[in-house]
Amino acid sequence: MEENKKFPSELRMDVVNKDWVVIATGRAKKPGDFAKEKKKRKFRPSRKCPFCDISSQEKPEVVFINGKKVSPTDKIPKDWTTVSFPNKYPAFIHSEILNDRFEGPLYKVMNAIGHHEVVVTRDHKKQIANLEKEKVKELIDVYQDRYLGMKDQRFVNYIAIFHNYGPLAGASMEHNHSQIISTPLIDSDLRGALLSAKDYFSANKKCIYCEMNKWEEESKQRIVYENERFLAVCPFASKTAFEVIISPKKHLPYFENITEEEKWDLADAFQTVTQKIYKGMGDPDYNFYLHTAPCDGESHDYYHWHFTILPRTSNWAGFEIGTHMEISTIEPEKAAEYLRNQ
Repeated sequence: MEENKKFPSELRMDVVNKDWVVIATGRAKKPGDFAKEKKKRKFRPSRKCPFCDISSQEKPEVVFINGKKVSPTDKIPKDWTTVSFPNKYPAFIHSEILNDRFEGPLYKVMNAIGHHEVVVTRDHKKQIANLEKEKVKELIDVYQDRYLGMKDQRFVNYIAIFHNYGPLAGASMEHNHSQIISTPLIDSDLRGALLSAKDYFSANKKCIYCEMNKWEEESKQRIVYENERFLAVCPFASKTAFEVIISPKKHLPYFENITEEEKWDLADAFQTVTQKIYKGMGDPDYNFYLHTAPCDGESHDYYHWHFTILPRTSNWAGFEIGTHMEISTIEPEKAAEYLRNQ
């Protein structure tokens, strides 16, 4: 019968933020087509890279050498392996003056105060997919260390940890690096997710993310990888082709409280998933970011932290910009199956 035929496009709702996405399978490529477009990245000589000549950077906030944190000095040691230092061109600037005010009768303004740091790993050509697990864990160590170093400071209500890989993802430097920004505000996307999670918890006495993870483990359609403590899935309402969310299986609201055992399993999940994306999609540009409960002094025990990885498989056009409704050209179930097999 006609109604039993597979329709070439679906609208799927994100259960957390209530946004809709279009899964346009009628326009889809085969999963393997992405690998055929593998990029041949040309790296400029490392001697011209300011992240290789680390002495040209600001005084470091934290330095790790092969898994061990060392006391930072004005001069970064030659054998550093991961380091975090202030961005020379910060979007947010450390200050004690917020100057919250109005411009005219309508427009609210405040100083963009906060922190803006760059986290750099040693090897000029290695992205996360190519790093040893120990180095991925060290990167997570730095994330946690700097988060803890910022969270209790005045006017710090949220800390964003994110990573841009490749020019399509907004990376201005080819050397592997992440960024950490603290702000006095909570962005609208996270604010909406917090509200949905709180409402669901109030109504059901359960975490909506835990319930999603439970269903994903039961259905097994969208799981890319899992280990003892973490689950990596292509979400039901994926915003882009091959989007992957890595979240703890245990209910954990605050990333900064991650344990050593959890960091090792998170490193394993990150390394494995990025390797699968690298191999299966031909080394695509991508972004990843952390969503965690804010450090604003309020209780957010109903929330569940997670990392989102977004490969850059297409550019927004007029429909996406005008409606804020993303179009993905592959079903998350097929994307997950493809990545599992890499």
